Amino acid sequence: MRKRVDLVVLSDLHLGTYGCQAEELLAYLKSIDPGVLILNGDILDCWQFKKGFFPGSHLEVIRQLTRFAARGKAVFYLTGNHDDILRRFSDLHLGQIQLLDQLILQVGGKKVLFFHGDAFDVSIRHARWLAQLGGTTYEWLIRLNRLINALLFRMGRPRVSFSQRIKRSVKKAVRFVSDFEQASVEYGHQQGCQVVVCGHIHQPGMRMVPVANGEREVLYLNSGDWVENLTALEHHEGQWSLYKHEEQAQALKPKAKTPSKSPVNRVREEVFTQLDQVASLQLLLERERQLLAKQGNNSGLSGEY
Repeated sequence: MRKRVDLVVLSDLHLGTYGCQAEELLAYLKSIDPGVLILNGDILDCWQFKKGFFPGSHLEVIRQLTRFAARGKAVFYLTGNHDDILRRFSDLHLGQIQLLDQLILQVGGKKVLFFHGDAFDVSIRHARWLAQLGGTTYEWLIRLNRLINALLFRMGRPRVSFSQRIKRSVKKAVRFVSDFEQASVEYGHQQGCQVVVCGHIHQPGMRMVPVANGEREVLYLNSGDWVENLTALEHHEGQWSLYKHEEQAQALKPKAKTPSKSPVNRVREEVFTQLDQVASLQLLLERERQLLAKQGNNSGLSGEY
């Protein structure tokens, strides 16, 4: 039974790279029935794409996404920096699939701006080669991280994220995230929007951000990614929520239960218990008989002397 959701936002899948968690993503896609699906950039990773690497699970993700459109669902593909090669085809319509750079929709009675967010990344605007080098380094870090997490899983220890620790420990990275959020909501406010939905920084989030010198607030939402965080944004019945795949998988994991005994097994156990008690009683009586016989023999021997 698929979970009905009015609107789902996914970003930063990075299909075609070693970091993409395609199997987990497939499990999520097969569990939902979205009314509207928004792919908010970096779906295909054209920067790191390799001809010799595109597993079947990655291809199955694309098939699953197109199946939503085939069932009449509205699918919006918003371009990001890793799939910016598609921007030359912006405003393209393929049936239920629309290719755009950004999108404004009325969601829950509010004007919502959807865009990837790379426009506010200085390294991408002014030093593309540096951003691509960073992307390659990031992919190798993710591959090393997955290897170590596989070892930790076998040892029964929780997974770790190197990049998340680096982002939390480096002040410049923290300031970059904060500046990115502020720039995004300011841009959305200029568009007359009360909600801004981004991706790009691989940092899922939901918070109110003040704009216009603190006179107003804009709801900032980030759908995260499917490389490290495995998150998505969902809107259903007027409420936004952040889906976290690991938490859901842990919640659905069956708990170990003590197997209940059938009536036949209970009767069998009672019979064996009774037999054990009878056997123990017989053994006790046999020991008493042998003891009495021994005492009688000893009495007879003493009388002969």
